[in-house]
Amino acid sequence: MPIQAIVFDFDGVLADSEPLHLRVYQELLEPDGIHLDQATYAAKYLGYDDEGVFQQVAKDYGLLLGDEEIELLIAEKARRFEALVASGNVLYPGADGCVRRLAAAWPIGIASGALRAEIELMLRGAGLLDRFRFIVSAGDTEQTKPAPDPYLRAAELHGIAAGACVAIEDSHWGLQSARAAGMRTIAITHTYPKAALLADADAIVDSLDEITVEFIERLDLRG
Repeated sequence: MPIQAIVFDFDGVLADSEPLHLRVYQELLEPDGIHLDQATYAAKYLGYDDEGVFQQVAKDYGLLLGDEEIELLIAEKARRFEALVASGNVLYPGADGCVRRLAAAWPIGIASGALRAEIELMLRGAGLLDRFRFIVSAGDTEQTKPAPDPYLRAAELHGIAAGACVAIEDSHWGLQSARAAGMRTIAITHTYPKAALLADADAIVDSLDEITVEFIERLDLRG
């Protein structure tokens, strides 16, 4: 099936924001005696949205957090994160060029577990918000990654079959979500090494500069 649209994950693909997310989680969880290091975050929590992170952390560490407490944590996390990113561009090198060249060839969108306000804030700061036809964000689907719901919703908003889309991801959770939806997948090694992504990706790159129109067209021929 010919490729008709591109769907980007956001954190870890376009935005170098995972360290900022981790920093805020650490600040919020330290008062409960939880020391969340980078390795633990990457291995156990990176694939979740904010609600999922707090729910899983509560389960793993025996915290008694009700729905109201989690909602308050999510709101405070959003406030602190926005303050961190408001001061500058946090997109990866090559993100601007990649978005612009692919958007000139296909409709592009985002399927992410991040909050819409955070995604729009970073894209607006980089002057790229108007390049995206749509954003699927936290709370827009019943289930989050690794369930296929975010990518199925992305295809629905594009008005095309999921099999006509290419997803660009950085984690095995995201790649599993996209493949379960029926999309072809490109993995980028911003967050995990190549070996951790091999089983779930049709192609792997080390930089956004490698993802050109010609690269996508070659993937199309292989598909």
